[in-house]
Amino acid sequence: MCCWCSCLECIHNIPPLNLLFLHFTDPALPGGEEGAASGPVSMASISVPNPVPSATEDAENIRKAVQGWGTDEKALIEILGHRTAAQRAEIAVAYEGLYNEPLLDRLHSELSGDFRSAMMLWTMDPAARDAKLAHKALKKKGERHVWVLIEVACASSPDHLAAVRKAYRAAYSASLEEDVATCPLYKEPLKQFLVRLVTSYRYSGEVVDGELARAEAAALRDAVVAAGKQPLLHGDVVRIVGTRSKAQLKATFERFRQEHGRAIDDVLEERRGSDHLAAALKTAVWCLVSPEKHFAEVIRSSIVGLGTDEESLTRAIVSRAEVDMQKVKEEYKVMYPNKTVTSDVNGDTSSYYNGILITLVGPE
Repeated sequence: MCCWCSCLECIHNIPPLNLLFLHFTDPALPGGEEGAASGPVSMASISVPNPVPSATEDAENIRKAVQGWGTDEKALIEILGHRTAAQRAEIAVAYEGLYNEPLLDRLHSELSGDFRSAMMLWTMDPAARDAKLAHKALKKKGERHVWVLIEVACASSPDHLAAVRKAYRAAYSASLEEDVATCPLYKEPLKQFLVRLVTSYRYSGEVVDGELARAEAAALRDAVVAAGKQPLLHGDVVRIVGTRSKAQLKATFERFRQEHGRAIDDVLEERRGSDHLAAALKTAVWCLVSPEKHFAEVIRSSIVGLGTDEESLTRAIVSRAEVDMQKVKEEYKVMYPNKTVTSDVNGDTSSYYNGILITLVGPE
């Protein structure tokens, strides 16, 4: 079976390591808004030992864990689950240099099932990971796969999105925006909206124009509240949500709430059940200004009901562990009283798959 994001064909589409290291020279962390690539930001949930073993030592211990009869899965979790993206990249280079095989190839051959998918997604360079997630999402129909594209475009820094687009071109010999624009699963105006999101390079500063916020809050109100006059994702909405800085959008959404008595996401939630465009716009709003709310919802929705959506659960935890998982955990308690990410993950997963997820979630 081709496990999600861990088949050999997918592995060999990963950009070369020299390209991956270019990502870590950028001051923005993977998917984050601040911090240095030398370690997790303050809202990250992973823990890193002090002092950190050398990449060579970690590579040698990984080799011991995968040699002989059986695999020491706990050792793999203990090493890779407690290293930053930059450190994991150094381990991958050291491992391939020592043993003449890619680390991801070895993990693919040694592990299986959801545990393999989670470990391989976690071990990948974050930009290459998001490129792969986007590529997979473009082949599947449904709201949850639209979520993936919006997450990649909106729940990260402008520099990270630029790195994702570069990794996508290297892996698939096509541009992300080109593949979104030609994807047969999406129709207008949703397609235009998604293209605008994945091509955006937003101003990342904190300067806000109050008068502009007032005017654009009114434009959004006309589009969101005055339903039926024109498609929800018309030109003004696409332009505002697809181009404005996150700080400007926060001001605009707050002005919307002040002047119209309700938050824009609450209005969109009411329309969500009957309008897939409202669902997509709400996801973008949350990913842009309150990503912790979106990912809390992804985790919860992947667990409730019959069965578990392991793909969504893995993606949410792996992608936010180095970014804002502490915020996600706190928001989860607010949105779902008497529940925690840890308790729900423990109740719905088991074995080593549970082990890597709980390691990345961190203590509560």
